[in-house]
Amino acid sequence: MAGHSKWANIKHRKGAQDARRGKIFTKLIKEITIAAKIGGGDPLANPRLRQAIDKAKGENMPKDTIERAVKKGTGDLDGVNYEEGIFEGYGPGGVAVIVEFMTDNRTRTVADVRHIFTKHNGSLGVSGSVSFLFDRKGLISFGPDQDFDTIFEAALESGAEDVKDEGDAFEVITDPSSFIEVRDSIAAKGLQWDTAEVTMIPQTMVNLEGKQAEQMLKMMDKLEDNDDVQNVYANFDISDEEIGNIMG
Repeated sequence: MAGHSKWANIKHRKGAQDARRGKIFTKLIKEITIAAKIGGGDPLANPRLRQAIDKAKGENMPKDTIERAVKKGTGDLDGVNYEEGIFEGYGPGGVAVIVEFMTDNRTRTVADVRHIFTKHNGSLGVSGSVSFLFDRKGLISFGPDQDFDTIFEAALESGAEDVKDEGDAFEVITDPSSFIEVRDSIAAKGLQWDTAEVTMIPQTMVNLEGKQAEQMLKMMDKLEDNDDVQNVYANFDISDEEIGNIMG
């Protein structure tokens, strides 16, 4: 089970999505707010804002909540001043980890994230220590019950870079700048994906077993549970059998 796109499947198996809805909303509101602050409140002219709003709608966020977040970003409503940034580090077994954060208190966030890394046999690194191991790409993932040939044809016609059969998922890879165009083109052909996002895809994977695998999953869980953490990317690979052993 690969770290870049399968972590969502692990979370689903853990039954944690419903319990995390409040935290998901908090993170999406932050993303909408800062996207509107940087690029303006018009999603048609601001791809980052459009992606954030689309993701919020996918999580069934109320329309008025989305609108308030946009207005806080544009200054039409009072809001918190967020700073965004990236931490890089290592998890158990030398797994490369990237943490994207948004915070109103950087000192607090650094301390919290460092504690999570250390507690789970990891360590924070310096800027640039692991980011070269990842490529930022658009990723559109389909369930294995769909027809690969249909997805392949639609993806190539839409301008995708690559299509992969990962066994438990079909993945369409795009350049980040063309992600929305490819996604919308695929949707227009009647195909429905499971997830669609701009993410960080690792170039190489680190296989984990036993205690290291368990520590890695706990680290991911704790990082994503932190309100200041927006996204976590890691290049671990854990077998389905190992996942079953860990989760009982």
